Amino acid sequence: MSDRSEDMVNDAKRGTSAHDKLFRLKPLMYTIQNTCKAFYHPRRAIAVDERMVLEEKIITFVKNELKRFKRMLSVDYQENFESKEEDESEAREGALKMALHFLRNMKQSDIADKLQLSELVVYQTKLKRHFKNKYQSVFEGIPNQGGSALLKNIYTDVYITEGESGKVNEEHEVRQIESRSKRPAGQETSIRCSDIFKPLPGQDKPIRSVVTKGVAGIGKTVSVQKFILDWAEGKENQDIHFIFPLLFRELNLMKTDQLSLMDLLYHFFTEIKQFTFPSQGKYKALFIFDCLDECRLQLDFQKNESLTDVTKVTSLDVLLTNVIKGNLLPSALLWITTRPAAANQIPPDCVDRVTEVQGFNDPQKEEYFRKRISDQTLASNVFSHIKSSRSLHIMCHIPVFCWIAATVLRVILGSSGGGHIPKTLTEMYTYFLIFQTKQRSSKFENVHDLDPQWNQEVILGLGKLAYEQLEKGHLIFYDEDLKECGIDVREAAVCSGICSQIFREESGLYQGKVFCLVHLSVQEYLAALYVFLMMAVEGKDIISRHQAPEKSNKLWKRILNLPPSMEESMIILQKSAVAKAFEHEDGRFDLFLRFLLGLSLESNQTVLHGLLQRRQNQMGNEETISFIKAKIREVPSSERVINLFHCLNELKDHSLVEEVQKLLSTGTLSGAKLSPAQWSALVFVLLTSEQKLDEFDLKKYIRSDECLLRLQPVVEESQKAQ
Repeated sequence: MSDRSEDMVNDAKRGTSAHDKLFRLKPLMYTIQNTCKAFYHPRRAIAVDERMVLEEKIITFVKNELKRFKRMLSVDYQENFESKEEDESEAREGALKMALHFLRNMKQSDIADKLQLSELVVYQTKLKRHFKNKYQSVFEGIPNQGGSALLKNIYTDVYITEGESGKVNEEHEVRQIESRSKRPAGQETSIRCSDIFKPLPGQDKPIRSVVTKGVAGIGKTVSVQKFILDWAEGKENQDIHFIFPLLFRELNLMKTDQLSLMDLLYHFFTEIKQFTFPSQGKYKALFIFDCLDECRLQLDFQKNESLTDVTKVTSLDVLLTNVIKGNLLPSALLWITTRPAAANQIPPDCVDRVTEVQGFNDPQKEEYFRKRISDQTLASNVFSHIKSSRSLHIMCHIPVFCWIAATVLRVILGSSGGGHIPKTLTEMYTYFLIFQTKQRSSKFENVHDLDPQWNQEVILGLGKLAYEQLEKGHLIFYDEDLKECGIDVREAAVCSGICSQIFREESGLYQGKVFCLVHLSVQEYLAALYVFLMMAVEGKDIISRHQAPEKSNKLWKRILNLPPSMEESMIILQKSAVAKAFEHEDGRFDLFLRFLLGLSLESNQTVLHGLLQRRQNQMGNEETISFIKAKIREVPSSERVINLFHCLNELKDHSLVEEVQKLLSTGTLSGAKLSPAQWSALVFVLLTSEQKLDEFDLKKYIRSDECLLRLQPVVEESQKAQ
């Protein structure tokens, strides 16, 4: 070490103040001067006077940086940073690294740590400012088409619980919601979203990684957005230094790239581009991986190499598995959101806490509509109608469905002319499609007709995309998926009013477009509409395309308006759809089936008349209803036939349910002999009634082993049973 450097060390030992010690860091000057002298050589073209100018400029810059570092260590600088504009040049980063290097060589690590923490505040403030701008507004349903609202004005807390059942729920997500609606409150431990990383009373182990499950549209992503916004505004979780939210739908676009963890962060968060995380640093960062169910990466936790260096270049798959396992930045927190079916992709030993977003409870539903609809009288009318339909009220556990219902009912109930008010799911989604189509005509074509201006080609293209991707289990689509279905990528978002482009324009990188229908149920509706239209318009059976229809002359004698082949083919299509729903144990086609059958009703075909060449004859529905009732008698599993009762509801047939309701009202059920179909109807009535199953008394029903077995699904949903 030079004499001047030794003087600096002696000054430090004598207790010189932190500011003065940093300000007198003269070894930096001599390092710079020696570097500049290296430029002067007889064989080099640079002249002495040029070298002196260069030396003077560099030394002046470093002196100014040392003064800035001195200010950075003051509280006043950190408190007033919001008003400063900071240069992000590489020269400034280099000066800081030199200062930290010399301080640590001088055994002044405490000052170096303080200076580095001050640097952290600079970048943290930039990131917080970015998140405030990004997350203060929310688009419900369709981004980039206007209609954004301040999150604080419309945000309604969702019900989040800790723990899981320990098994993968393979039921359809809507069926899960229907089952959960009967569950009494207080059975599970609730947790605030802002406390997601805080141990509950009696839990001593620190929580590093959390997996939050929830069905599509239940509020996972908006909860993440609220968590980040509260952090950015300084309201919650200020012990976290950085938050890095990453969407799998965007990461999918980089799946073939080779990069380091720092490269990944710099790509998405340009605000921290000059900041360097030590591999074993003291900073607490939070990685949020949103929508694991949309991941198209391998995520091979068994075979991927172990990685600890944040600057080492590798595949994205290896990066993510090492972040999740805690090899990269082990001090970092981890939050993964996913639909339930994809949660098992993460090894259990990588997860410290599992939570589940249950959606809106009943008070939260009403709160949502009162926030979403400014006219409180209209809001009350909308919510009253929702409560009058059990199927609609159950679906309102899902925030996205509340948005769909508010969009439709605010227009229908708010108009002076009134009109048909949707009471079934098919009717609600049909009116939603009409509303979006009218919005598109008004906004992009300046057409204000009462009837929607249908673009049949686009509707069929989107429907084909929805159906084919439903079979694959995909909710997120990419350019190639749209092109395979003949959809013009540029036209899709504008023409349909439903398909939305979701990609990060502000990153300036990875501009591939990602498409997503606003909710899984919208995908299922469009898939059903496509299958129905292909039969009604083109006479093509998409489901049983290899099955030739069997002609029945007896059937054609009672058909008046349609060619025999069309009528019989529609019946075969409906029966094939019932069979397809039962073939998929995960319930993937349950809601699709409800929509397909609902579209056969004249009331729904009337409002879709612009898409249909002619309405379908209703007589074929009677045969489909009889087929469904026969299926109810055949299937022993009450859980599986619940959807068939919903199908009958969509077809406006309530005969089986009314039989059981009559027995219940007369009090003669304990002595009645029920058929298998009536037993199933009884289970359906009990599970879909508004009454919570706090306690189920079997003594009110037939006392037999058969009764206990038949009503087992009801017993399982009850808190207590006698």
